[in-house]
This record gives sequence, structure tokens and C-alpha cells, in this order.
Amino acid sequence: MQIDLTNIKNIIFDLGKVLLNLDFNASIVAFQELGLKNDVLDSKQAYSDPVFYELEVGKVTPAEFCNRVRKVLNNPSATDSQIEDAWYSMILDIPANRVKVVQELSKKYKVYLFSNTNKIHIDRLHRAFKSEYGIDFPSLFVKDFYSHEIQGRKPDLSSYQKVIELSGINPEESVFIDDLEKNIIGARQSGLKTFWLKEGMELADVFDCATISKL
Repeated sequence: MQIDLTNIKNIIFDLGKVLLNLDFNASIVAFQELGLKNDVLDSKQAYSDPVFYELEVGKVTPAEFCNRVRKVLNNPSATDSQIEDAWYSMILDIPANRVKVVQELSKKYKVYLFSNTNKIHIDRLHRAFKSEYGIDFPSLFVKDFYSHEIQGRKPDLSSYQKVIELSGINPEESVFIDDLEKNIIGARQSGLKTFWLKEGMELADVFDCATISKL
């Protein structure tokens, strides 16, 4: 299934599981090693604890986050570095073929990024990307929007509206690509056209690579 780019001028990518490979379980395992209890995992308290949301909308600093997580873990001896390392464990790689797709699309379209993320993840990811590819990750986009910076998180309608306002794009000429259905629904409510990148889909297949290479 390929994306319809008729009358499209702007493409907005999600980050996780669209451009970036993730392994959420890796962070759970890392937190377990720091003392996270199975009953907490079973009730999903670790990821539903308000501090994780607050970090992603910029309401707490990384230091405040670590202090709060120490309480969730009930492990006062866990260091900030250990907590940040555990939290970052879910972040894997951005494959070169996806970078190439974005770069090729940028020759014809205005390409943006909108991600639910946090300062701990994105700062480290930027450094890792620069080390691997020799270019700054934000340079791939006209503008990259992060939930902790705009203080708004998908699928909240206001977060899409803020991205539309800050970018100055016409939503009717813009397509938003995400791997989560709830985020797609939220984007549609803001007037954006959407494409749901379902499990197993790859960007190189969604976009006609033969066409892209001729841009």
C-alpha cells in the first residue's frame, strides 16, 4: 500500500517505529534490574505514572524525573545515570534506508517531524545520529517538533494545532504519518491528511522509491 501524495506539499513524520526502531521491553528489563517490581509492571504503573507524561510535555526536568523514578523503583541508591540509561535502552537505530527516503522526499516536499519524546531521549539520539551519519538529525527537516518542547503530546488535538500553527502549513496540503491509530485519529481531527504506518510496513515500500529517486 502506497501513500497518496496528490496535492500534498508537506509531510510530517512521527519518529518512533516510523523512522526510529524501538524496543520498549528493553527499558522495562533495565528498570527491573534497578528494582522495578513485577506487580508494578503488571499494572503498568511505571508507564502510567504521571512523571513519564510530565517528562514528555516538559513539565519536569531530567533531574526531577530521576528523583521521581527512584521512588517508583523504591531504590534510593539508583543513580541518575543508571535511570537515564535504563530509560534510553528502548532507543535503537534509525536505518540508513529511512534516512535516504526522508532526504529524497525533501527535494520536492517540505518535511517535518512531530514526536512524543523527552529531553533525555532526544539529546542522546541527536548525538548518536551525528556520530553515525556525520550530519545533524534536525537538518533532515524544515522543522522538528518535540512534545517536551511544545508542551503538547499526541493524540491531544491541541498538540497538532500547535504544530500546524508553528509551521504555518495548510493541513489540507499536509500528510501526517504515524504508527499508532490513536495518533492518526487525533491528526485527522486537526484537518491533517493521514497515513497509518501499520506493523510490518516500511517507508521505502510506502513511498514509490523509483519515483523518489527521480525527484
